[in-house]
Amino acid sequence: MKNLNLEEREFLMECLAKGTTIPEDFREKLFPTIHKEYELRYAGKMRKEDILADQDGTFAVPLQLEKIYNGERENFKDDWKNMLVFGDNLQFLKTLYKNEDPIIKDKVKGKIKLIYIDPPFATEDEFQNKDGIKSYSDRKQGSEFIEFLRKRLILAKEILSNDGSIFVHCDWRMSAYIRAILDEIFGKEKFVNEIIICYSGPTNQKNNFPRKHDNIFYYRKSNSFTFNNETTRIDYKKSNFTTGKTSLAGRADDDYLRQLDEQGKQIEDYWTDIRTGSHIPKNIRENASNYPTHKDEKLLERIIRAVTNEGEIVLDFFGGSGVTAAVSEKLNRKWITCDIGKFSFYTTQKRLLKIQNSLNLENPKKLYNKLAKTFVTINTGIYDLKKMQELNQDKYIEFVLQLFEVTQKKQTKKGFSFHGERKDGYPVIVWEYWNNKDSNLDIYFLDNLHQTLGKSISKRVYIIAPANAVDFISDFHELDDVRYYFLKIPYQIIKELHPKDFAKIRQPKSKNKVNDLDNAIGFHFSLQPDVDASFENNILLIKKFVSNFREEETNKELENFESLSMVIIDNHYSEKDGFIMSDCIFSEDIEIVQNQLQIPIPKKGDDICVIFIDIYGNEFKQVIKTK
Repeated sequence: MKNLNLEEREFLMECLAKGTTIPEDFREKLFPTIHKEYELRYAGKMRKEDILADQDGTFAVPLQLEKIYNGERENFKDDWKNMLVFGDNLQFLKTLYKNEDPIIKDKVKGKIKLIYIDPPFATEDEFQNKDGIKSYSDRKQGSEFIEFLRKRLILAKEILSNDGSIFVHCDWRMSAYIRAILDEIFGKEKFVNEIIICYSGPTNQKNNFPRKHDNIFYYRKSNSFTFNNETTRIDYKKSNFTTGKTSLAGRADDDYLRQLDEQGKQIEDYWTDIRTGSHIPKNIRENASNYPTHKDEKLLERIIRAVTNEGEIVLDFFGGSGVTAAVSEKLNRKWITCDIGKFSFYTTQKRLLKIQNSLNLENPKKLYNKLAKTFVTINTGIYDLKKMQELNQDKYIEFVLQLFEVTQKKQTKKGFSFHGERKDGYPVIVWEYWNNKDSNLDIYFLDNLHQTLGKSISKRVYIIAPANAVDFISDFHELDDVRYYFLKIPYQIIKELHPKDFAKIRQPKSKNKVNDLDNAIGFHFSLQPDVDASFENNILLIKKFVSNFREEETNKELENFESLSMVIIDNHYSEKDGFIMSDCIFSEDIEIVQNQLQIPIPKKGDDICVIFIDIYGNEFKQVIKTK
């Protein structure tokens, strides 16, 4: 308080008395940050403590199990299941940090041995591959991008095991800033290496030295760590080192050279044998559906072998093409990968379900020839309402309490069951719709509740209920100075419950935009689009695609096709194998002919399965008979 003048103190006391939010600029005065020897200062930078306390408006959200793949396969001895997560990675990291969701509770936090991330580089420039085709562009720039990444790195450190390592892949555009925030978060004494990934190829740069490398920053969380030195060695004959008799400072001892060939050469911190982007052979890139920022499996193999052992957890929360998951699978590591993009999600799913047809790490002339272990797909932040309602009663209560950030705390007062307590200390009731099939949450229920509890009730009570079970139009109803708030599913946003308006993840309409950066705030329920499509003469005809929502920014209904993001196709679909993507066509690449969208599809089986995805990730799936 000594940092505040009299006027500021009076204002603060008034805020506390009224229960209103304390402005951002007061927090630094009340809780001043102890600055390190040096650190980045920039607009919008939040205190670490506020990020961990969800003051940025993003909070942990429940994990919804979507599907189990290869469930009959042999798992790890502790019954661990690998995880492919769709959703905003900041929400997911906060869920791992809170360590409360039953899917991950006590299984992940503090047990992750390696985090590798390849975040989208911050630039508005459009990248081009060697054929001059645009690959991707990013939306956030400057300090906004730095803070976007810093929040995630703060949480990454919190969930990493004490003997764990983190590798952050970047390029020349933001590497200096990323190094600075890594020093700030992990400590400059925990910096191990800056690894340089060198590559060659044609260039259009005429006014400077061609930029032909990426950077990977390697940090350890503590002085306890794993580094498998022997796994980082490479064959001298494959290295740039000459093993002739004049090598090694003139030493010509044949036995010595033979011993070196057997041991291998320890790789330095500049790697010239790793291919990137368009330099990766086409047959390898096709395994990842030509994902624009695909990385070579050899890169991840070297990193994973070096700092982890079999059975340990590897996390990649910018999942992209799924290379980290695929290599971890091949090396018998546990893995978790997360991405906000549906294209990434289906690319990774395909990569794992077809992993037996990919190349063997030990001998690239052979196939891997093994099925993937059991893995689960998980939604975070955007949920299937039907699946939620199919949960048993206890699981349903647990799930909806997590949605609204309620601590589970069951108690009974005069015959009424209370299920939890909010952060502000007020009680929460979950409307047990299964016991009230013939009645709604109406004025009669509230009158009965209010009269029965009398003075024992607080000034505020929250009731979570399906929207169609609530008879009140308003978000609260007041009786004798007691406010009964309704948290409706699908929800109504009550401004005072959340510091920022809820915002959805947006899916791209173009492959160029797959790495556009967005933060999801809050949670949402999927709303199936209205689609009319048919298959004629090897052409998919889309006559209608209308989403069941209004555009958030303009609040207007979108025209036909306007909300379409992408169409994902399995042109050799079988119910036994399930959906496996064969192609993804973004809406900007689809031709409109006579008010219909037309997509040529080379049919390879009796059926095709099509998933239509709108700009907010809502899906409509259709199996089309082609005979």
